[in-house]
Amino acid sequence: MPGLRVAFLGNDRWSVPSLEALAGSRHEVVLVVTRPPRPGRRGAGPVPTPVARAARTLGLPLLQTPTVRSGEGLERLRGTAPDVLVVVAYGEILPREVLDLAPRGAVNVHFSLLPELRGAAPVQHAILRGLARTGVTTMLMDEGLDTGPILLQAEERVAEEDDAGSLGERLAAIGGRLLVETLDRLEAGDLEPRPQDEARASYAPRLGPGDRAVDWTRPAEEVVRVVRAFAPEPGATTRFRGRILKVLRAGVAESDPTRAEPGTVVGADERGLLVAAGTGCVRLLEVAPEGRPRMSGGDLARGYRPRPGERLG
Repeated sequence: MPGLRVAFLGNDRWSVPSLEALAGSRHEVVLVVTRPPRPGRRGAGPVPTPVARAARTLGLPLLQTPTVRSGEGLERLRGTAPDVLVVVAYGEILPREVLDLAPRGAVNVHFSLLPELRGAAPVQHAILRGLARTGVTTMLMDEGLDTGPILLQAEERVAEEDDAGSLGERLAAIGGRLLVETLDRLEAGDLEPRPQDEARASYAPRLGPGDRAVDWTRPAEEVVRVVRAFAPEPGATTRFRGRILKVLRAGVAESDPTRAEPGTVVGADERGLLVAAGTGCVRLLEVAPEGRPRMSGGDLARGYRPRPGERLG
């Protein structure tokens, strides 16, 4: 028995597990929509999205377009006559004209336990806020920002060693499984959407370069959360000897017996740089100096020979 006809919209690497799960299910992916290729780093040629690469590998019909709000994107979506739209890390607010194209609605996979962490960066904000748990929600989309009725949810623990990469990968895998279950139950008619509790809503807005800058006046635990939230890419940043230093992995270290000013190097050995924070110290375990590849904190200490009293930031 055939399943639902699905049009899939996504761009990010975390969209891919949902697309792969759909391709392996009884539902039919009638169109995959993603943005056009963009120039690569250092003048490299156009680079397709992870979703475009996955669609080609899976042999699925693909449209690379800047928008589905009008023009070719809208017309192709309409022409495929989908039963349901599936949207995963797509990044475009969809108007009612698009949402109404599919009689079963538009299902979004969101990487938080809605109504917590609505917005573009729920994985990073879960780490920044020190949450002990987060999860995945499937919901029926409306014209608001992650405000539609909830379909299914799955909870996931945030481990102390998680960065955005490891947590996002787990949530993306959970999202693929939850999406297929959601579509199966929507088709069967045994899934009742429930409204979100607005009193519990919180937000996870898009993060920019300024959010990546380490504020050494903050407690060591908060500094380490910033590092984790932006790892493995693009990396938290500070300045060392007048140049950008990316901090890719760090840990809370022993308290600073010297009571140095925040951002001051208080030690350097094979374990890495020890830097004073607002309270406590942070040990830099993996870094990338400007124009250089990633290296351990110990390699930085050996190669650059930082002196106690030098400042970062």
